[in-house]
Amino acid sequence: MLDLIAKAHPRLTPAHRKMADHVLHNPFRAATLMIEEFADEVGVSVATANRFARALGFDGYPQFRAELAKGYESTLAPVERMRQELQRPSSCLSTMATTLEEDEHNLAATRQSLSAAVCDSAVDAILQARRVLVLGFGASAYLAGLLQHGLDPYCATVQVLALAGGPTHAARQLSRAQAGDLVIAIAFPRYLDDTVRLSALACAQGAQLLAITDAATSPLVPLAGVVLYVRANRQFAATSNASALAMIEALCAAVAYRASDALGAAQQLTQSVMPWLYLEPTAAGKTRAAGPAKN
Repeated sequence: MLDLIAKAHPRLTPAHRKMADHVLHNPFRAATLMIEEFADEVGVSVATANRFARALGFDGYPQFRAELAKGYESTLAPVERMRQELQRPSSCLSTMATTLEEDEHNLAATRQSLSAAVCDSAVDAILQARRVLVLGFGASAYLAGLLQHGLDPYCATVQVLALAGGPTHAARQLSRAQAGDLVIAIAFPRYLDDTVRLSALACAQGAQLLAITDAATSPLVPLAGVVLYVRANRQFAATSNASALAMIEALCAAVAYRASDALGAAQQLTQSVMPWLYLEPTAAGKTRAAGPAKN
């Protein structure tokens, strides 16, 4: 499309060249705009925007925009869903209730997609790994941290690669990955290229990959030995983090169930954090300090 616009540029009228320049410099944004929004942003009339599309060989602006959006479908999907939802009359209560219903449907579909073999394989891979490296960027970075937090009591080494150093830090760590290591990659639409490329690097180094993602079309699936699928539809966002988090908590629970000394690990963890826990006042009216115990 950009090549088509560039080739047509010399024969366009001044107003049409203005629109062509705007599209060439902002192709993704142009693909998100309705005709009224596009015309207003460029400073032309709606009729001129339609004539611009016809000058490029399209029947009108809708056909031009549809062609321009090709390749951006998964990226634009949340924008289009939000556009449709905002056109419907609603209220804060209705919106919140609908969102919670979405999560209920997501969780039901996710639960139905589970199989005993996949669950066993995921837990075995975690417990048998020399090191567990958790990879995720964007919103998945927060999920990665929660997964590390949940697995830490039951694994010898669990490391999050979504740190302040960004993908270059993760690449340095994964360059030392080897057979016996497990990388757990978390990615949902809109998939981040860094996660996919670093997952491929880990596999090339001999590490096993466990993917937590949304569908068989995810770019992580061809790389992964084990895949946990999460239904993560959301009308006002790209992904439902609620269902992704539920899967993470379910996975950590299964690991705890299968770990050789889960009870001992839980007791040790509780003992180690006890000095930082708030305790209710005692019968004598004294309150334990909420900081580390002092000698």
